[in-house]
Amino acid sequence: MKSGFLQKLIERIGRVGPEEVQSYLVRLAQEKGFFETIFNAIHEGIIVTDPHGNISFVNDAACSLFGFSKEECAGRLLAERIPGLHWESLASSERIISRDMEVFYPQNRFLNFYVVPLNLDEDQAERKSRTARRKSQRSAPIAGYAMILRDITETRRSTEETIESERLNALTLLAAGVAHEIGNPLNSLHIHLQLMERKARKLPENVRADLQDSIDIAKGEITRLDYIINQFLRAIRPAPLQTQPENINTLLDESIFFLAAEIKDRDIIVERELKPDLPLVEVDRNQLKQAFYNIIKNAFQAMKSEGILHIKTDATDNHVSIVFTDTGGGISPENMSKIFDPYFTTKASGTGLGLLIVRRIVREHGGEIDIVNNEGRGISLTIRLPIRDRRVRLLEG
Repeated sequence: MKSGFLQKLIERIGRVGPEEVQSYLVRLAQEKGFFETIFNAIHEGIIVTDPHGNISFVNDAACSLFGFSKEECAGRLLAERIPGLHWESLASSERIISRDMEVFYPQNRFLNFYVVPLNLDEDQAERKSRTARRKSQRSAPIAGYAMILRDITETRRSTEETIESERLNALTLLAAGVAHEIGNPLNSLHIHLQLMERKARKLPENVRADLQDSIDIAKGEITRLDYIINQFLRAIRPAPLQTQPENINTLLDESIFFLAAEIKDRDIIVERELKPDLPLVEVDRNQLKQAFYNIIKNAFQAMKSEGILHIKTDATDNHVSIVFTDTGGGISPENMSKIFDPYFTTKASGTGLGLLIVRRIVREHGGEIDIVNNEGRGISLTIRLPIRDRRVRLLEG
């Protein structure tokens, strides 16, 4: 159909007879049906919006990718139908923008999309804005946007699986070696320390005190090495999720209670701002509590002593969020991109696996994890767990 056909028809509508109008309308309907048939046959998703982001057209492929129907979309804001897309920032530019995103509903997929501004044709632009002709550098007014989506799940996952496979192979070899070479001697050492402790009780007080200090130090180091081994094994041998409806506030309270002795020893204040009517979420309580332990212990270590850990829960229609904010020193900008890497740690005695395990657990629950760094003033770590799976996550460009 020739550009501007509809506008020209409207201008001439008063000068044409009823039969000619009917002919035009039949032609318009045929053209519309023809193009819809073509767009619906395309494997790529296509979404067209007006300048304000209201959906005016969506093809079958896009509906399939996001799990919604055309009736649900008609006239609705794209940002409402795809929460997490940040449509305002994507549509603020007059150039083509390309990004990747991860979709969690109805299937976990990776998509590449680009947003194309649809400029009015020359005749429409002249009617829309007379000043556009005076300034040749100014682009024509935008009539809307087209969003083209391509499924890159297989390519993305293939690349990620290769990288993860290499990492896990290294972890497996290392953990197996550590567990075999250190695990049995540690058990033997622990037994012998218990025997020494019993014999030390029969010694004079002044001798027993010095010996007991040495025994306590040795037992503490054994416990630390055993913890390292367990961290390796958890990282490479994740157990299948055993989910049931849980109250996240309850799991947080249990996690904090478990660490009560360390909280008291470090003289740390734990502030809780827990939303009372939080909806239940399908989670594996033991694995999620492990993630909470790791996050809280990381915060304790970052704050040394006399710090404040603020834990807040909240909920939207789509997810429950848990925000951990500490008053530690934060993370340097050069280390922010490495915090989920295996073995990377800024602590003298750290394994570098704590956050790797946290991310694995959160992702297996279909959730997201974000970290906001305030260098010198601590960090805020946010976990979002889905109530409903209709949401997406933009990936780094």
